[in-house]
Amino acid sequence: MNLIEELKWRGLIQDIMPGTEEQLNKEMTSGYIGFDPTADSLHIGSLVPILLLVHLQGAGHKPYALVGGATGMVGDPSGKSEERNLLSEEVLNHNLSCVKKQLEKFLDFDASKPNAAVMVNNYDWFKDFSFLHFIRDVGKHITVNYMMSKDSVKKRLEGDNGMSFTEFTYQLVQGYDFYWLYENKNCKLQMGGSDQWGNIVTGTELIRRKTSGEAFAFTCPLVTKADGGKFGKTEKGNVWLDAGKTSPYQFYQFWLNASDEDAKKWIKYFTLLSKETIEALITEHESAPHLRLLQKTLAKEVTIFVHSEADYDFAVKASDILFNNDTAEVLQQLNETQLLQVLEGVPTVEVSKQQIEEGYELIAFLSDTQIFPSKGEARKMLQGGGVSINKLKVESGKLKIERADLLQDKYLLVQKGKKNYYLVITK
Repeated sequence: MNLIEELKWRGLIQDIMPGTEEQLNKEMTSGYIGFDPTADSLHIGSLVPILLLVHLQGAGHKPYALVGGATGMVGDPSGKSEERNLLSEEVLNHNLSCVKKQLEKFLDFDASKPNAAVMVNNYDWFKDFSFLHFIRDVGKHITVNYMMSKDSVKKRLEGDNGMSFTEFTYQLVQGYDFYWLYENKNCKLQMGGSDQWGNIVTGTELIRRKTSGEAFAFTCPLVTKADGGKFGKTEKGNVWLDAGKTSPYQFYQFWLNASDEDAKKWIKYFTLLSKETIEALITEHESAPHLRLLQKTLAKEVTIFVHSEADYDFAVKASDILFNNDTAEVLQQLNETQLLQVLEGVPTVEVSKQQIEEGYELIAFLSDTQIFPSKGEARKMLQGGGVSINKLKVESGKLKIERADLLQDKYLLVQKGKKNYYLVITK
């Protein structure tokens, strides 16, 4: 497989250094990407670099995932308008171990294979590197003029907050990472997002000046949304890869809600489906966009890739609960966590558990909770068969809400008409 050709049709190449494609076609090449341990989980913005390493390994090359234990202590100014808070060593180490665990899920680390993935931490080579040695062995090779010409530096210097010396040196620190990996691991390629191009090129320049050797690089575009909104953000914040931070159901919903324009682009970025498969899907989608085939395929592929097939199956079932009528059985099967994930955003009302245990008269219950404005309206809709509890239509003989009706001994899902849902919580 020609890796660069593959990435180009996927739209995953923005900048590329001359000779990179030839190097990758010539021999098995080691390449790396750095991951920033500013949180204890990667988010979906990290999926593109993860997939670049997956594609690299799939094409027979050797991927290195660098977790920035040292650079995480400094803070990358690229794309930032102000300096971020520095993390303690304890928090960094916790974040590093979590990020490592996530990366191990996507890459093959089987050491018996020649192109096995390798995890490295730049703290290992920086922890004993004195400041004097750093400015003598690294600083003297890169001029201040060169460093000042970088966009990430220019933008910060022109801004209101300026730039600390710590952040100014970041590109030298990242450049040294590339040099160290080149010298010690024969790593000749660095990849990253397009906002990293300046830092990456500093690394190739340092290698050239210190060794006269040649290093290579390419970047991918930063992912954007067609409507101008920030990719990977929802009202609740980042979409994380950790199921504890963003549930598989919410994760699936994020991809399912992509616009047609975004889905066409993202299915190339975020799945490993072949060119032929993707082109056929786009053609089929365009003939019947209302079926949302692209979004459904995208959501399926990415949810299985990041979580599992079981999580995907649950997400599909959960998505059906509010939209299909034959889901009473599925609703009963959900545990409390899953139930609350599925019904997130549904208006909630509270009632006394004691009243339910004593048998809460149905009409009174529906009006007291203000699901209906009056007993008369509640009675009228009940007679017309327009009320469901836990996805089951309320039969005319039912007069009371009782404890046996509760989901997880605590909740009721009341549906008024076709689209109005209320989650009743007993206290």
